[in-house]
Amino acid sequence: MKKYIRFVSVISILFFFLACNSKKTDKSVSQPKVQIDTVELSCCKIDSKRRFLPEPDTLALKTKPSGTEEMVFIDGGTFEMGADNNQARADEYPKHPVSVSSFWMDMHEVTNAQFKKFVNETGYVTVAEKDVDWEVMRTQLPPGTPKPHDSLLVAGSMVFTPPNYQVGLNDYSQWWTWTKGANWKHPEGPGSSIDGLENHPVVHICYNDAIAYCQWAGKRLPTEAEWEYAARGGLQNAIYPWGDEHIEKGLPKANSWQGSFPNVNTQKDGFFATAPIMTYSPNGYNLYDMAGNVWEWTSDWYDMNYYKTLPADEVTLNPKGPEKSFDSRNEYEKRKTIRGGSFLCNDSYCSSYRVAARMPGEVDSGMSHTGFRCVKDVQ
Repeated sequence: MKKYIRFVSVISILFFFLACNSKKTDKSVSQPKVQIDTVELSCCKIDSKRRFLPEPDTLALKTKPSGTEEMVFIDGGTFEMGADNNQARADEYPKHPVSVSSFWMDMHEVTNAQFKKFVNETGYVTVAEKDVDWEVMRTQLPPGTPKPHDSLLVAGSMVFTPPNYQVGLNDYSQWWTWTKGANWKHPEGPGSSIDGLENHPVVHICYNDAIAYCQWAGKRLPTEAEWEYAARGGLQNAIYPWGDEHIEKGLPKANSWQGSFPNVNTQKDGFFATAPIMTYSPNGYNLYDMAGNVWEWTSDWYDMNYYKTLPADEVTLNPKGPEKSFDSRNEYEKRKTIRGGSFLCNDSYCSSYRVAARMPGEVDSGMSHTGFRCVKDVQ
């Protein structure tokens, strides 16, 4: 019996990486040239960032292209991409100059309501809603890995399940659980729903799901360079989308983990899990939740050494990432880069609400803190 329990534990950890496999120091603020939608603000929500924005181009707003509703025009430019402070990880070095062309970007993460509309119109079934295909899964595991019992190869996804006591931070299986029946419609598993969460970001979305939505919407996923350029919001070499003030100082700036991760969350920011989109102040480009809430997919393959291949003394124009993924921690899986951090980020464990932070995400895996937003090319 003990051997069986250990086997199931190992398989559960494997599912962390394959959760939904299936068949199928003076900082200056520049004046960003942005085109914005009109945002209605309540009398109690002061948008302090608006003073940094130029007056909207009225003619441009009137001629805004179809399909760019709830999107912001990001005027392209050159910036320093990569590590900004001593919290940076090795894959954020070295810092290097990058230039991106202009593009449109969603003001906020794709919501449950938006994703539901997509599903209703297309009949799309997410990867987390399909049983696991062992033939696909085995290609992303070390050779000779035994096939788990068929009862484990059922539809589901990884759900954050915090312990009620302090645990070591080197074993994520203590707060992540493979949950049968968990998907975008049932984010905590069977019995849960998105009723009342229509305005929250959709979760349990893997890369392939995000691509399907983008194609339906006539958009695409941002490159990693586009995402970071937009997240910086016109600030030069700042640590966060709002500047350099620590996330715990002053009023809540993003949806993150306050307290002792993973068992105590004081919810100073008002939420334990996801927060409604546009809850916190936007950055200088009028983009919301570029830090925290949910991780966001980009189109770039993840290579932990990619930045080292780019020149430090000349500008790289519109980089689209490496040709394939590489992560020495798991060389068998195909991984794309995710950005922005999530409601689980905390300095004691993960400070990925920093604009330079990057992490790998398995293309066939979605989790309860992973979503996305779209971009659109300028026509």
